[in-house]
Amino acid sequence: MPHPDSQQELGPTLSGQERTHPTGIGPKARRKVIIASFIGNFVEWFDYGAYSYLAVVIAVVFFPSDNLTDGLVWTFALFAVSFLARPIGGFIWGHIGDRVGRRTALAWSILIMSASTVCIGLLPGASQIGIWAPALLLVFRLMQGFSASGEYAGASAYLVEYAPEGKRGIYAAVVPGSTAAGLLFGSLMATVLTANLSDADMESWGWRLPFLLAAPLGLIGVYIRRKLEDSPVFQEMAQEDEVIEAPVWSLFRDHWRALVRATAAVLLNAVGFYVILTYMPTYLSQTVGLDPTLANVTTTVSLVTYIGFIFLTGYLSDRFGRRKILMSASVLFILFTVPAFMLLGTGSIVVILLVQILLGAMLTLNDGSLASFLAENFPTKVRYTGFAVSFNVGNAVFGGTAPAIATLLIATTGSSIAPGWYLMGAAVIALIAVALSPETSHKPLKD
Repeated sequence: MPHPDSQQELGPTLSGQERTHPTGIGPKARRKVIIASFIGNFVEWFDYGAYSYLAVVIAVVFFPSDNLTDGLVWTFALFAVSFLARPIGGFIWGHIGDRVGRRTALAWSILIMSASTVCIGLLPGASQIGIWAPALLLVFRLMQGFSASGEYAGASAYLVEYAPEGKRGIYAAVVPGSTAAGLLFGSLMATVLTANLSDADMESWGWRLPFLLAAPLGLIGVYIRRKLEDSPVFQEMAQEDEVIEAPVWSLFRDHWRALVRATAAVLLNAVGFYVILTYMPTYLSQTVGLDPTLANVTTTVSLVTYIGFIFLTGYLSDRFGRRKILMSASVLFILFTVPAFMLLGTGSIVVILLVQILLGAMLTLNDGSLASFLAENFPTKVRYTGFAVSFNVGNAVFGGTAPAIATLLIATTGSSIAPGWYLMGAAVIALIAVALSPETSHKPLKD
């Protein structure tokens, strides 16, 4: 098959309509893809982030205990266990995305996420139904994890395949950008709720509001995505009957080296994302002793700057290459993570805010480049599967467990900077993996 980038114009789509290669796609079509990817991913991660930002309240509602730390450990342990569904989801969504189409996988993933999130918002607490409350919470969290496993990978592959030549990095940066925007909205809601409601109201009904908001947001996301066409390169494969029967088998048989490198490269992103962007409010309030509202405020402000840095990083990765940017992120985390956590312990609101912005900026060097890096490391026939499996295995093993491990490390070592050492270790592994990977930013997408 000729490489997609050598095609000037492609034939009819599966629906009989005309389609063109990304070089011939108009600005309007690209805007629709960007908006759909942004909104869908925003909804998914707003739903997903709400659990982390309201962890203290959820611990009280579902894991009542005389010791709040015990409740938090159980809350974050359940957060980690829900990630067991992500590798499974990665295989399933990857198969659907590479076998049936990117659009189909993305439409279903957001529908499942929204439904499971609404169910969490309607779930009675432990004081009402006892052990069934945490048990059902686990079921719905597993559904969330299963859904999220297809979202990030699918949206990234979709955008990369639609992007103009030389702009795959900044297009793919829409995915982590929308993720941060969803977390920002979740953080804003948590801040407003904790600042205006009493503890009793928060534990009774206030914590439920972000979860219930998933219903209208999810319906909007599903509607928008169903209006899109599949990516031109996928349609070309389907047109020429070159879609493979078993993308998972092909991935492990023919591309296992790329899969191992990609999974290791994900580690810094997995640990950094969940420690810096979702666990941080809990760390600041429970370990540093910062007022919970102020902890949410500093996280919200840092997320605003994070979104801006994300797109800058995507642009830089197009200009200088994925490897240089990703390796720079790892080096910075190795050098500055532990000192940064020491500064957080000062308790100064100004210092805490500046450190959070700094850590966020360092993470964007990784986060803003990783999506395009992973998508470009796999050929079109297994791109969704390769991305989904590597990203979700790394996140399941190291990302979902990060809040629980951080909490346990602090409890067992008595050191408030223990999460910094954990994050530093992840950076070392990611640095080695990226250093061993090829540079793909200026090469055509692989066939």
